Amino acid sequence: MEGHPESGVRARAPGVSLVEIERFARVFGAAQAEVERVLLGQDGAVRASLVALLAGGHVLLEGPPGIGKTLLARSLARVLGVSFKRIQFTPDLMPSDVTGGNVFNQRADDFVFRPGPVFAQVLLADEINRAPAKTQAALLEAMGDRQVTVDGETRALPEPFFTLATQNPVESEGTYPLPEAQLDRFLMKVLIDHPPKAIEVTLLEQYLGGFDAGDLDAVGLQTVVDAAGIASLRRTARRVRVEPELLDYIATIVGRTREDPAVDLGASPRASIALLLCGQVVAAAEGRTYVVPDDIKELAAPVLRHRFLLQPDAELEGTRPDDVVRGILMDVPVPGGAHDG
Repeated sequence: MEGHPESGVRARAPGVSLVEIERFARVFGAAQAEVERVLLGQDGAVRASLVALLAGGHVLLEGPPGIGKTLLARSLARVLGVSFKRIQFTPDLMPSDVTGGNVFNQRADDFVFRPGPVFAQVLLADEINRAPAKTQAALLEAMGDRQVTVDGETRALPEPFFTLATQNPVESEGTYPLPEAQLDRFLMKVLIDHPPKAIEVTLLEQYLGGFDAGDLDAVGLQTVVDAAGIASLRRTARRVRVEPELLDYIATIVGRTREDPAVDLGASPRASIALLLCGQVVAAAEGRTYVVPDDIKELAAPVLRHRFLLQPDAELEGTRPDDVVRGILMDVPVPGGAHDG
């Protein structure tokens, strides 16, 4: 998610037709509904993951084990008609276990590149904070550059390339927390928790009826788009109109993270670009050709919560990043007339 604000982002993207937006909203809604058929009680995580993928970013998913993080990634890949691979990060995982490497082929009497699991369109990086920094960096470089370099040769990753990385929120032995600069590479940090009792009862009823999360074929998940279609949807979202007042609104929200007394280090301009891109996707998903303030507000917390550091005193007092974001959204005036089409 690199950005260059100094190059001048145009307030109005090239026009997008209502027909294109209607198609976007139809596909987005169908994909969301299909994944939610098997991932009960996690509607927010499903929607945020779809928005991030269509905005061209990656997601860091934080939550306790056993609540469907793997199922979310596998279901997304199935519904979107793209390939899926999973990496279980461990303390002894090497960078080559992620990227792949050259192996000697006796028959050919030469070295042949054997691609690693990073060569997938949807990649689940499970418990990324259990791997050492060098291995984390191998994945994060691939996320940022959409390519890997092995023995001096660069190879492009498939498109789309979407990483859903997970980490356990509980501090435990043998973990390597992601540095702030690497966290900033994720478009969103999505928090998920155990579902409410009613949802859990429904899940038990499904299993009594023969549901098996490991067998998506039996579940009958429908593929609603493919890789080429995803590329087209991304182009559509980037042409959703954004008024100058909303660009100022985004910059003000992000700027306030650098001024808040509870914050030690505020969010970078990359956060502003992320809010812009997510706002365009949300608007298109809602069937609009233009962004409104609520599109920015909807995903402000997932986009910002991992991009700034709290003051130690604020943390001791129990302040959370989401509290800061909520306060900023309440304080920053909503631009008048920005909702006009």
